[in-house]
Amino acid sequence: MAVQLHQLEYLVAVVDDGGFTRAADRLRIAQPGVSAQVRKLERELGHELLDRSGHRVRPTAVGAEVVAAARTALAAVADVRRVVEDLDGLLRGQARVGMVTSGPFLDVPGVLADFAAAHPQVACSLLEAGSARLTTLLREGHLDVALIGAAGGVPDDLVTDPVTEESLVVAVPPSDPLAASTRVAPADLAGRDVVAPAEGNALREAFDLACASVAVRVTCSASDPTVLARLAARGLGIAVLPISLSALRTEDLVMLPFDAPDVRARLVLARPRGAQGPAAAAVTRALLAAR
Repeated sequence: MAVQLHQLEYLVAVVDDGGFTRAADRLRIAQPGVSAQVRKLERELGHELLDRSGHRVRPTAVGAEVVAAARTALAAVADVRRVVEDLDGLLRGQARVGMVTSGPFLDVPGVLADFAAAHPQVACSLLEAGSARLTTLLREGHLDVALIGAAGGVPDDLVTDPVTEESLVVAVPPSDPLAASTRVAPADLAGRDVVAPAEGNALREAFDLACASVAVRVTCSASDPTVLARLAARGLGIAVLPISLSALRTEDLVMLPFDAPDVRARLVLARPRGAQGPAAAAVTRALLAAR
């Protein structure tokens, strides 16, 4: 007995559409071809599978059982095809990743480099930009996944996974008048020299949000918070740092809580809603695992 896959597909289509003509139209096959293949299947199995006597074609008792088995077989074949497509995507797909400067929290370049080495035929790209630009590119479909800052809140039109979230501290030399304070408010920085995180940095976004109504003088900037701390210790200005650096042991700096409780340096992995391609999905999984 040689049952062909396309015969099962035609049988299921006829039952679903209630007739040969409608099934043929959906399958984009001539109606006589569909009818002939179903007849051939019936001869192979030795049973009438369809009741053609009414206005709508219906399965016989045997036909109903065959149709159920055919659906299972067709679903299994579809699964096989999906596996092959996924593997094909990992061989010849693309992974477009974006990132803000994030300090030590997530090694996006390292993860992408390891992925590219394991999948040399995937076209991998990495773009470093500010969160606003990266968010636009995600929404427009030009990036698959990006590490973005979300100090002002998590974008609700993207799928996001948290990476890190920290409150802020201020670092000043012991000789600074603020060193005797218990905490520092954004207004205390008015007119003061500040060494701030670099533009496009998630920590900078939090700093800008906290000091939106305060006139501060940014004397210099750096992406690495430890560099900001060293600059502050040399007297170049007050440093705004993530709270994780408050444990930094140095006699040259006093760490004080930054009184902006609603502002936090927040990093998230963001991606557009909907299914990702195989390569993009694999890169996203690798980035989530590296958090």
